[in-house]
Amino acid sequence: MIDGQGTFGELSAQAEETTSQTAGSSNCYPRGDIMGDTLTRDSFLRNLILKLAESLEDVVGPEDAEGYVSIVGAQIGEEINALYKYEKATERFDRQQVAEVLVDLKRRINGDFFIVNINEDEIVLGNRTCPFGASVEGKQSLCMMTSNVFGTIASEHLGYARVHLPETIASGCKECRVVVSLRKGEGPGREYYRVSDE
Repeated sequence: MIDGQGTFGELSAQAEETTSQTAGSSNCYPRGDIMGDTLTRDSFLRNLILKLAESLEDVVGPEDAEGYVSIVGAQIGEEINALYKYEKATERFDRQQVAEVLVDLKRRINGDFFIVNINEDEIVLGNRTCPFGASVEGKQSLCMMTSNVFGTIASEHLGYARVHLPETIASGCKECRVVVSLRKGEGPGREYYRVSDE
């Protein structure tokens, strides 16, 4: 059985194979069984986002596609940040708390992020599983979702953040590496600044 990370193309291929194997049999399982664990709301929405990203990259190019995804990522980052502030009943998190929030939010959407290092200058995170599944490979524009959500949350609490993703599953790496720099200066990545001074 294909799990929730599979694509509809994989589902279709398996369905055709199952149909050919059971043709003429009166004891075959209902065709609905192959759908149960694969065609879910989660898999549908994930596939929808992947196809939208793929279409954007084809039509406007990878760089402009990243821009569109960044807009959405910033908005989602603000909403998620508000939820965590409410849950923890505090307006400002320290570095450790920010790192824990970033790991926790990814865990809630089936990512497998973990803390590599935290110091005064940066927060470094790793990731073994992309929330978008294996089909994210080749769709680097979706990494801007991570960059903007992380950058929005970190900068709102710590004043400034520069997010760099030197390694991503989307680009073919085995794992992701996310570096959130907390001091202004020259370096790779996108910069984010605190919007609210409340």
